[in-house]
Amino acid sequence: MPHDTALIVTLAAGLGLAFVFGWLATRVGLPALVGYLLAGVAVGPFSPGFTADIGLAGQLAEVGVILLMFGVGLHFSVRDLLNVRRVVVPGALAGMLTLALAGTALASLWGWPLGQAITFGLCICISSTVVVIRSFEQRGALDTGAGKVAVGWMVVEDLVMVLALVLLPALAPLMGGTVEAAATTTPLWLTLTITLAKVVAFSALMYVVGRRAIPWFLWQVARTGSRELFTLSVLAAALGIAVGAAVAFGVSFALGAFFAGLVISESDLSHQAAADALPLRDAFAVLFFVSVGMLFDPAILLRKPLEVVAIVALVMILKPVVSALVLLRLRKPARSAVQVGASLGEIGEFSFILAGLGISLGLLDVEGRSLILAAALLSISFNPLLARITPRLEEWLASRDQFMDAIQLTAEIPIALTSAMHLRGHAIIVGYGRVGSLIGRALESSRVGYAVVEQDRQMVDRLRERGHCAIYGDAARPGILEQAAPDRARLLVVATPDPFQARRVVELARQFNPQIDIVVRTHSSGEQAYFERIGVGRVIMGELELALGMAHYAICSLGFGDDAADTVVERIRAEGAGEREARDVAGIQPD
Repeated sequence: MPHDTALIVTLAAGLGLAFVFGWLATRVGLPALVGYLLAGVAVGPFSPGFTADIGLAGQLAEVGVILLMFGVGLHFSVRDLLNVRRVVVPGALAGMLTLALAGTALASLWGWPLGQAITFGLCICISSTVVVIRSFEQRGALDTGAGKVAVGWMVVEDLVMVLALVLLPALAPLMGGTVEAAATTTPLWLTLTITLAKVVAFSALMYVVGRRAIPWFLWQVARTGSRELFTLSVLAAALGIAVGAAVAFGVSFALGAFFAGLVISESDLSHQAAADALPLRDAFAVLFFVSVGMLFDPAILLRKPLEVVAIVALVMILKPVVSALVLLRLRKPARSAVQVGASLGEIGEFSFILAGLGISLGLLDVEGRSLILAAALLSISFNPLLARITPRLEEWLASRDQFMDAIQLTAEIPIALTSAMHLRGHAIIVGYGRVGSLIGRALESSRVGYAVVEQDRQMVDRLRERGHCAIYGDAARPGILEQAAPDRARLLVVATPDPFQARRVVELARQFNPQIDIVVRTHSSGEQAYFERIGVGRVIMGELELALGMAHYAICSLGFGDDAADTVVERIRAEGAGEREARDVAGIQPD
């Protein structure tokens, strides 16, 4: 039966080529984001061969924008922002303003109208949240002082761009836009007032009603114990609120999704919600970058090479330098100043969203968007070079007397408190069922502090009522285990029966604390061999320990005594370890 396959073909081509180009980009030391953009170029109308449906790609990209903004809202931490507010607010605003003015001046020199020049300046003044955060994650520096400043910095930039997305349509007539609104006789002040009133009304509704109703709804879903339903409820909330905000209040999908994430971020379900939404967010974010690449005309590099170079210079030199100088002026350590400044030397995903809005409002032409896309590709590609030269810049700054006071008299930015911040040298128990709860009782009787990571919401509530540190969520998901402060823990107890979850939890824990001692529960000799091979402190195979315990009792019961029973049990245990080692050497995979 005949049917339209355009959507399937677009998804297959976009995701398939994004994987290929993303993998190739990482192999040569570039961010995967560069590969995603190049995949879009490959299937775009400006390249020969197959051309994907750009209309469908644009709609899929809208979903990507919604989920990206939902993620921004989920990770928006008022506490983190308040901790570094005296640094990131003036710093981010100074950096954005400097680059926006420089971009506006540059476009004016090219003969662009003032409205287009201002829009262009706004488009290039924001850095990529994805690139900045991932660069700190790869270095394991996201929880350092510099990492916290970088995250807060990006939150401020994102909030400014959200405001720009709201105000730009209202300001379009004044800036020379060609949209229908330009022909209306509605006074500008009234248009701005109505727009801001809608935003305030929507914000108030989300604060008064959404802040209570949405977390309550998610909590009810979490009580069912169904991960699928919880994930579905999170996505339904993100998409539903985004669409409802656009239809009822006339605000953008992006703003609606941001507020959806924001109200959920205030509940203790936020980390699990973020972890569940992460896979779909990443997939659609990839399609967003692919669709952006489809709009890029590579010929712009030949038509206007000097303009492209000028934009890249502003983004990769001016903004990092200004940002670092602002941090030094605020008497922050040279190391933090250089690291944060270098991470900001690229054009971000909000630039593409704002450029698309500018074209729809008549405030930017296709040529201007191509220049922005070209500069984005080059700046993201070359950004790792800035990270490589930061140690030399740090040494150079440290050797200059004029910066010594800023280095010696200031301390690192305080790290935001986590739910386990009061614990140190503690144990972490992942899974608080029959096994984990007994371990918890043993630790409690020994007066050893511990934190629990558990997916049973009611169990988490009971533990908290008893005064224990309990985190709700899947410890194998990014951001969940981190709440238990593994970097300060002495012991990790993986009591969950899921072998795949156990492997991931061990990997994450060692990323935070390579020296942490680990004991793992397993039900497979293959998993036992794997954990012993990677140096886990103790691996307990349930069936084996059960059999040895019963064998010990049987031998004692038959009159051979405890010493004889201990000898037999230890011999069997050693023989089992020897067999596993022999299989590892021979390359044989056990069950």
